[in-house]
Amino acid sequence: MESSSRRYFGTDGIRGLANVFPLTAEFALHIGAVAGELFLEKTPGGTGSPCVVIGRDPRESGDFLESAIAAGFASRGIRVYLAGVIPTPAVALWTRELGALCGVVISASHNPYYDNGIKFFGPDGYKLDDAVEEELEQRLELPIVRSGTAPVGLIVPLPEARERYVAAVCAGVGDDPTLFAGQRIALDAANGASFETSRSILEILGAEVISFYDRPDGININAHCGCTHPEVIESLVRESGADLGITHDGDADRMLLCDEDGSVLDGDEIMAVAALAMIAEGTLRKNTLVATVMSNAGLDEALVRAGGRVVRAAVGDRHVIAEMRAGNFSFGGEQSGHFIFHDHGTTGDGIVAAVQVLRLMRRSGERLADLRRVLTKFPQAQRKVRVREKRSLEMLDAFGRVRDIEQTLGGAGRVLVRYSGTEPLLRILIEGRDAQWIEDEADALAALVTAEIGG
Repeated sequence: MESSSRRYFGTDGIRGLANVFPLTAEFALHIGAVAGELFLEKTPGGTGSPCVVIGRDPRESGDFLESAIAAGFASRGIRVYLAGVIPTPAVALWTRELGALCGVVISASHNPYYDNGIKFFGPDGYKLDDAVEEELEQRLELPIVRSGTAPVGLIVPLPEARERYVAAVCAGVGDDPTLFAGQRIALDAANGASFETSRSILEILGAEVISFYDRPDGININAHCGCTHPEVIESLVRESGADLGITHDGDADRMLLCDEDGSVLDGDEIMAVAALAMIAEGTLRKNTLVATVMSNAGLDEALVRAGGRVVRAAVGDRHVIAEMRAGNFSFGGEQSGHFIFHDHGTTGDGIVAAVQVLRLMRRSGERLADLRRVLTKFPQAQRKVRVREKRSLEMLDAFGRVRDIEQTLGGAGRVLVRYSGTEPLLRILIEGRDAQWIEDEADALAALVTAEIGG
């Protein structure tokens, strides 16, 4: 069981209601100044002026947050490159390319338009580790002390940021204009950051793309579209006669696929398809897939049958990536649609994942609807309980019920109870072979939690 005691940082940066603390202009300015000082201290001296790169999704509050945090960095003598509206993984790429102190993404990912967030990439293009986040969190609590004058950094646009990102993704599969020739793909861009880039990439690689939800207006991001509404891409595939579908979230670091029959694959199914194909072609290093504790146990069975294995990490793509780096593994992901092809990037990238999985599918010569059958899932029951406080889980009466369920399941299932890092929610997952029993237990456990800390 997990708990959270941080004030600002959750599982993926700082997130909340835009224009409400801590996502105000005043605090964003403070964040930029504090982060600028921290990364200047952590970066060895060298030639050239220090810089950061900032990208964002198209939600309306991105403008003022971008301006404020950019001003904070510039006030510390740091040059700020504005990449504009661009997928989150493009910021990771640009951070490495520019030799930046850090990369900053202003996005609330799959959340509605009235939320926003701030997340960081280190100079290596990876999300910050816990120690750096904790140091930044501590410094945000302290007032800034200025002494004398300080240099001033410029705030400038980053030319052709999207175009060069598109070229980099295409280069990862050989930039072959016939790779997806003859393939008709429905694309749901979630009115988000990928509204131009994903279509361009697929078309360069030869696909015929029918693009939907690609006209962001600042408030329609994720609105009844995108990968949090998988039923949308299912309808789009069936209605358009597409061969398959791709759906993103608002900042395009996630994706889900829809097969030829108009049925969405979840992240576990996509990981199973990709990992088994990579074992066959010898590109899954150590025959190991990294998944999270949320992934279905059927994934383990599928990999073991093919001579592979699954290593599990905590929820959050940065934890998956940390496990991949520690073990030198090449592929990992989450049920939610984050996938990391480590040979092609340092973070979850929705269009890189889509292109790589489709490449593997084309190589197999099989339909996606057939390939997905490699995974037989254990029944799962999941519940979300809105909470008024995130009290230590071990202190809840419901904790005793969790232990009872675990004892009954033995080795043929598991229980996972954790707080969301981005919302006031407690998430419950029970997995076992008896579907009705785990549904009943999930209801009972959710009711206990609601009675204690429901809000």
